[in-house]
Order: sequence, then C-alpha cells, then structure tokens
Amino acid sequence: MALYLREDLTFDRANIQVVLEESKDGKGKDLYMKGIFIEGGVKNANQRVYPVHEIQKAVETINEQIKGGYSVLGEVDHPDDLKINLDRVSHMIESMWMDGPAGFGKLKILPTPMGQLVSTMLESGVKLGVSSRGSGNVDDATGKVSDFEIVTVDIVAQPSAPNAYPKAIYEGLMNMRHGHRVLDIAKDAQNDKKVQKFLKEEVTRLIKNLKI
Repeated sequence: MALYLREDLTFDRANIQVVLEESKDGKGKDLYMKGIFIEGGVKNANQRVYPVHEIQKAVETINEQIKGGYSVLGEVDHPDDLKINLDRVSHMIESMWMDGPAGFGKLKILPTPMGQLVSTMLESGVKLGVSSRGSGNVDDATGKVSDFEIVTVDIVAQPSAPNAYPKAIYEGLMNMRHGHRVLDIAKDAQNDKKVQKFLKEEVTRLIKNLKI
C-alpha cells in the first residue's frame, strides 16, 4: 500500500522567487511563486531519497494533467491526507519542469480567502516555503522512494534558519486577538474592493505582530 509522503522546503532551500506578471486578460497583475518544488537524488530531512527518474515521471504526470485541463490546486499548510480542501485553497500550479535532479515549478496565487492572506504575507516580506504532497513506497533499509506520484504542492510557513521551529501563520492568527475576525472578513472579500483593502491593512498589522 502506497504511503502518504510530504516533503518540506524552506523559502531559501527552494530558492523561491516571488514575481508579478501581467494577467492573461491584460487587466491587472498576477502574483506567482517559482522555485524548487521537490529535490531528487539526495537524502532529505525525512531520510528519504527520491531517485531523479521518479521525480521526472511525477513532473510529467502533473504537466499532462495541466495540459488536459485539470486544475492542480494547492493549500496553505498541509493536511494529513491527499484530499484537496477547497476552503483552504490558495494557489494553482501552472507548470513543473526538471532542472538537474530537482523538480521546479511555478504556482499562481488565487484571489481566494487563503490566497489573499498569502499575497499579503508575500508583499509584506514574509518568507514562505513549499511542501510537496504525494504518495509512494519507501524502502525501509535505504529510504529510496518508488512509484512516486505528486498530488500537489502546498504553501507552508517555515523559517529560513535550519534549526528554528516552524510557526504556522494560520495558527498564529487563530491565537491572536481579532484573528478569527480577519479570516471571517477574508471569506467575504473576494468581490468587494473596499473589504479587500481593509483586509490587507488588518492582515499586515497582524503579520507584524507574529514576529516571523
């Protein structure tokens, strides 16, 4: 039976680039994150090794899905299963490719409630990492992964320092005064420019207090 596999990469480790590009309809700008989505050929922090050919196969499968019209959606933080929770979707993977032994990718931040939170964090200078989510088999002796499939890549909050403890921004908001209020506002902000402006100001204020 295939195992649930999750591999985290910090902002620095993934060499994340945050870029603004003109939208396809020419009416605005879209925010993207680009970088390494999963490493191959090296033993990672979970003591697993993804052979390069396994990464290549998984990347090709993702691209086939995208070309076939399938939307590969990702979430903020990562659940403990392979299900995509629509209420937590923040982005969509637009493409993946191989560069050396690593699988690189480009994801577009969506104007969902969680996507708006991610946008505000990135614009405020918060360093967000990525986390691949998939399935496969792992050799107990060597840690080598086989029959690997990527389901998606999530956005996660992790520090740049290798020995620091991760601090989830979502949990930080939940534990802060007015944090619930901000997330409730986010649910109603998609079609109201005034609410979006207020939301951005509130989230920026809360982020400064998170001390990330």
